[in-house]
Amino acid sequence: MTEVAERPAFRTTSPKLDWGHALKSLRRLLNDKEDTTAVFEIMRALNGTSTAKGYLRLLETQQGGRIAFERQEFANLLMDDAWLDSLPEGSVGAAYRHFIRSEQISADGLIEISRQNSAHVDEQHPYAWMGRRTRDVHDIWHILSGYHRDGLGEACLVAFSFAQTGGLGWALIAVGAASRARKARTHPYVKAIWQGYRRGKAAKWLLGEDYERLMSEPLESARRRLNITPATVYDAIPAEARDQSLPKAA
Repeated sequence: MTEVAERPAFRTTSPKLDWGHALKSLRRLLNDKEDTTAVFEIMRALNGTSTAKGYLRLLETQQGGRIAFERQEFANLLMDDAWLDSLPEGSVGAAYRHFIRSEQISADGLIEISRQNSAHVDEQHPYAWMGRRTRDVHDIWHILSGYHRDGLGEACLVAFSFAQTGGLGWALIAVGAASRARKARTHPYVKAIWQGYRRGKAAKWLLGEDYERLMSEPLESARRRLNITPATVYDAIPAEARDQSLPKAA
């Protein structure tokens, strides 16, 4: 009885996986890495109960109960320019601030895309909140992992994200990217993607972090604490060659 009472009784059955729609969306994504809508379609088609499992795992961490109880919408902080500007130089947050401004992206842009064709994104339920939390920290994982927004960097980060979350949507994108990258033999693209998975597997579970506190932490110290090792294969590939890792399909 105690076990039942402690676990939210919502969407406990595994939803049917929609591989057909996921594969169609994957083809779109591999031909246009900026098609973020396709990413969310793949996640909705395949991620099943991974978000719910992540929420339950969060409750089992030392600070997860407090984080889950407060249920902060982290995106609100990420859209607060005054808060971002207050973060110290050399910190995770300062690197994030530079990243979004130089790339001309924002948390609210990702939010609007995630809402397309989905009636559940903004639900007031702990599992829906966990999904938003996972969405909102994506660009912070770019910072922590050292992967940029080029085609190879995104492919490496989805492999990293699969290792962290167990979501099949991330796995499909990573496998699709690696399969396409095999056609480009000029650099070790597939090896870089595989290293992304291994780095994600070796790292501490990032969804259990207190992100408001993490953003003020020195970036290199945070990487050491979280056991995020250098992206040696990715870093060795010239920046100008990283978008060539996903050649167009014939």
